[in-house]
Amino acid sequence: MTRSNYSIPDLVVDLRRITSETTNEHEILSRIRPLARQAALSRDLWLEKRLYTADPKQGFGVHMLHEEPDHTLAVFAVSWLPNRGAPAHDHGTWAVVVGVDGPEKNVFFQRTDDGSRPGYAELKKIGEKIFAFGEVLAMPTGGLHSIWNETEATTVSLHIYGKHLNHTGRSQFDPEKKTETPFVVTIES
Repeated sequence: MTRSNYSIPDLVVDLRRITSETTNEHEILSRIRPLARQAALSRDLWLEKRLYTADPKQGFGVHMLHEEPDHTLAVFAVSWLPNRGAPAHDHGTWAVVVGVDGPEKNVFFQRTDDGSRPGYAELKKIGEKIFAFGEVLAMPTGGLHSIWNETEATTVSLHIYGKHLNHTGRSQFDPEKKTETPFVVTIES
């Protein structure tokens, strides 16, 4: 049953319970998907005007809503400036993302090289999907995607990770130049 009064603290309690009950990533993702949707449907409880601000240089804003002291179970509201986005990247952990306000285009990639050359990566596009309000994307560790806001308005999505992104050693990729570089984001205060 979907609740419309599901707050971020409620979500955090459930995240802690789920991750204490299992380490199976597939099970974690499948159990968090409906909770992410509930949190999006309850956006009136937590979606504040400040969560629409973004770093113009970065093209998006990352607003921490929760993080455990050991950097696990990080929850962010991410705002995407109009006609901006994030390059192809991994997360270094599992991820669940849900649309909160406005559509966001995700392009999915598969790495085709063996990863043995530092700074080098070959990616192949394997699909794309536009995620709108309440639609959930669950990505296992190693999943690759890019995000783009094709609208003229700032969009917002809710992101739940197994670990804070700046503590996973994740990478960003340039499929045309075949490069891989560290991907660290600026967190809004």
